[in-house]
Amino acid sequence: MGSYLTAFLVGGLICLIGQLLFDLTSWTPAHVLVLLVVAGGILGGLGLYEPLIKFAGAGATIPISSFGNALVKGAMAEAAQSGPIGILTGIFELTSAGITASIIFGFFFALLFDPKG
Repeated sequence: MGSYLTAFLVGGLICLIGQLLFDLTSWTPAHVLVLLVVAGGILGGLGLYEPLIKFAGAGATIPISSFGNALVKGAMAEAAQSGPIGILTGIFELTSAGITASIIFGFFFALLFDPKG
């Protein structure tokens, strides 16, 4: 399905939830980030995030909640093949490229700019 409108509405709803958590609570960005990742992981574990991706496309794959879904999806797939040790190895199988890119780009931006903190 995944049209531009559904992607916009679902992605916007996820962002709206995050913004409301900022505005209505005293939570820090780290709190909201963790909540969205864990929510994506829980929805992925229950099998509810994949239908959302099919419905909304990029509206569900771009927000950070998709990272939680990818962690759980990798852990479950690898656990089915390798048993309990697969849980530890599987979480990095699907997400290792994104994690690596974040570390490398963060390093180079820290070299280019003067980070504070």
